[in-house]
Parts: sequence; structure tokens; C-alpha cells
Amino acid sequence: MKKSKIKILLVDDEPDILEILSFNLSNEGYQIFTAENGKEALDVADKQLPDLIILDVMMPVMDGVETCERLRMDKRFKDTLIMFLSARGEDYSQVAAFESGADDYVTKPIKPRILNSKVKAILRRFVNEDANANIVVGGLQINVDEYTVVNKGKEFVLPRKEFELLYLLASKPGKVFKRIKIMEAVWGSDVVVGDRTIDVHIRKLREKIGDDILKTVKGVGYKFVIEKE
Repeated sequence: MKKSKIKILLVDDEPDILEILSFNLSNEGYQIFTAENGKEALDVADKQLPDLIILDVMMPVMDGVETCERLRMDKRFKDTLIMFLSARGEDYSQVAAFESGADDYVTKPIKPRILNSKVKAILRRFVNEDANANIVVGGLQINVDEYTVVNKGKEFVLPRKEFELLYLLASKPGKVFKRIKIMEAVWGSDVVVGDRTIDVHIRKLREKIGDDILKTVKGVGYKFVIEKE
């Protein structure tokens, strides 16, 4: 099989899991790198600059949530795709992961073929910057070429999913986007995410750009408004 240019960093403290994941994803043609804890993952990421990082939650030295937070603080990894793969299926674990900047959360155990499909799905969901136009609405400017957001003169650096969500809502001010449409547009139809995932990302956007322009339409979804209603 032809070797892909896509680099994937696998991070798990169980060698057996690393071996299985490495074997299956290598067979798909990806370039695979591994680490057994968060600290080691930061070192490997620094050297290899992976396109996708798959993290466990519970690890020694530095857990997955802290690792994700550290990665997102580095401008080189603000757009890097990060997927959690963990046996922790509780809501609070998933919310913590998404709040730290994760793009996806998958629970163990998972069949290799299904994981391969999820990896392909998340890799397909890169923002196609050439197909999108920059947005200027009210005091908000979204530049897809530079991947920046400026609101009332203040620039913000947003993780990929927050950027995509804001772009979607701002692309049609006043339009109410239903939750299912937001999920499909931002996370893709191949990935199942809960309502809490959208809520977490909306809350984080509001904390950064203010409450006034992102409105909740109860029982339906969200919309972008230019002026405070």
C-alpha cells in the first residue's frame, strides 16, 4: 500500500493497545508515531508535527486532558485534529475532553475497522479554505485564509471546531441552524456527537466573543445575530 503523507500520533499507556492501533492504522498507509504518556506525546508532537493525535484520557505523568490543553496553547497545534480514545464513557469525561479542545471522542473497546473509518471521517473534515469566502458582518471578521477571527478590533485564536461552528452560524446571519444540521456540517455525518458537544462549543465561543451575537432558539438550535435583540 502506498504510504500516506498523513502523520498520526497515538498516545496510550498500554503497549498492547499501541501495538494493535499502530498495526491497523499503518496498514491504512498512515505514518504512525507513538507515546506512552502525555509528556512524551508533547515531545513527539514537537518533533513530528502530526496531522491527527489520538489520546487516551487516563495516563501517568500527564493525562490526556492536560495534554490536549497544552497542545492547544501552542499555535502550531491549534488546528491539529485531536481525537480521544478512552474507556471512560461518562459525560463529564467527554465534556472535559471537548472543553480542552478535542475534535472527537470515541469510547473503547472499538473494533479496528470502525476506528479506521472514524479516522478517515475526521481527516475528511478539514476546512476547505479555498471553497469558503471570508466573512465580515457587524463588528466580526472571519478570515479563512489566515484562520483568524476579529471581533470589535480584538483578535481571537479559535480551535478548529469552534472556528468551523462560528463560520457556519455567521455565514447566514439570522438563520436558525438546527442541531442536526450543525452536527453534520461541523462534525460530519459519520460521527455521532451529543447535544452537549455543541453546547460546550457554543459556551466557549460566547466566553470569547460575547453572548450577544450567538442566540439559542430553545428546542431548535442556534443563530447568529448582528445586533443585540
